[in-house]
Amino acid sequence: MKYLYLLLNFGSFLIPFIFSFHPRLKFYRYWKSLFLAIIITMFVFIPWDAIFTFNGIWGFNESYFIEHKIFSLPIEEWLFFICIPYACVFTHYALIQLFPKKELTKKTTLIITYSLIIIFVLIALLNYDKWYTFVNFLYASVLIIIVKIYSIDVLKKYYMTFLVMLIPFLLINGILTGSLIENEVVWYNNNENLNFRIFTIPIEDSIYAFSLILTNLALTEFFYKKLI
Repeated sequence: MKYLYLLLNFGSFLIPFIFSFHPRLKFYRYWKSLFLAIIITMFVFIPWDAIFTFNGIWGFNESYFIEHKIFSLPIEEWLFFICIPYACVFTHYALIQLFPKKELTKKTTLIITYSLIIIFVLIALLNYDKWYTFVNFLYASVLIIIVKIYSIDVLKKYYMTFLVMLIPFLLINGILTGSLIENEVVWYNNNENLNFRIFTIPIEDSIYAFSLILTNLALTEFFYKKLI
């Protein structure tokens, strides 16, 4: 099915886009900040993606995309870095609007933050010979440190909203990695990861999603404060 990846992207984007105009949410107010964040984040993740694709750390099944590429990446992969961050950042703010008092205490946030930093750094260092594991966990640990210094309030809410976002993530990424379809859309070289999967999803993908969303969210918050 040539259009599967394309449909997954637009399906993820469509409902959040429609509800961006909901009078209670008014998410369109964040558009300028969010799209600036998405562009900057793509300058990090697109080169990462292209280098890993070129070196066979992961790749794409041509049966599931429309064959047009930019820097060896399918058009759908470029759209992924627009549609998925939009949907996830929207979900974050929607949950905050619906549950405004739901956030972690500063103490709990710091405990989680320091624990994640230690765990991520250890996993990265112990697997320095596995490129996806090493780069993924190292980037996540550095990112958490930066966001913690810049605004711990982002983490107070994000640790909770990310748990909710994991549900659609497992569904969409599950399909991309081979669940419910004949072959995977995205394949992985298991010599470059921990070879531990949640269903068909490499465990690294959950940390990749964590970092992708948090990068976009932190930058959106930064630009929104500067632009209002």
